[in-house]
Amino acid sequence: MITIIPAIDLIDAKCVRLSQGDYNQKTVYNENPLEVAKMFEDAGITRLHLVDLDGAKAKHIVNYKVLETIASKTNLVIDFGGGLKSDEDLRIAFESGAQMVTGGSIAVKDRETFLSWIETYGAEKIILGADAKDKKIAVSGWQEVSELPILDFIDGYTQKGIQKVISTDIARDGMLSGPSIELYKEILDQFPKLELIASGGIASMKDIIELDEMGVPGVITGKAIYENRISLEEIEKYISK
Repeated sequence: MITIIPAIDLIDAKCVRLSQGDYNQKTVYNENPLEVAKMFEDAGITRLHLVDLDGAKAKHIVNYKVLETIASKTNLVIDFGGGLKSDEDLRIAFESGAQMVTGGSIAVKDRETFLSWIETYGAEKIILGADAKDKKIAVSGWQEVSELPILDFIDGYTQKGIQKVISTDIARDGMLSGPSIELYKEILDQFPKLELIASGGIASMKDIIELDEMGVPGVITGKAIYENRISLEEIEKYISK
């Protein structure tokens, strides 16, 4: 059974969504992220993907107080990402209650630091963020696209012990256009044991079921929930069957 992981993206400690990572295309969905997290928990959801968009821009952790509040007032297992660049950022994230952290840009730009995190905290706690456009890795809140093919990028880190990967097709993120099925097929064909979490483009429960039937272990959904294309009742029903 696929793990459904709702996303809360944070700007100014509020729950927002961007389209295609564009800070100018921002919608504020809720002023109170804790309220949103509690609604998820009430629906039987156990995981949360918390993204510090202010941190991604500032290149260091910013919204750790929100993380601390949600971690202390719910039982959700939280993975936290966005702008984590230093050992100090990681220490703050874990001390604030994150059970896992996601590193994307850092894994591209500072391999040595990212590898040291895997060594220090263990592969259970470190998720590789593999965001791609046209199957090439994108970094820095998706403002840059590299020439690095996504499969080579993942391969380089699975050899170093990485077990969990969140992969977002950025052309689809926040666009409600359906997930990147072909991309996830390719990743799972090459890395059948990988704990792959699909992200971007989820528009309906049908998309989640399709990923589940393909054998994708996890899926992140944000906008589809906030725009009522997927109801928490539907999720509750699916995960309790």
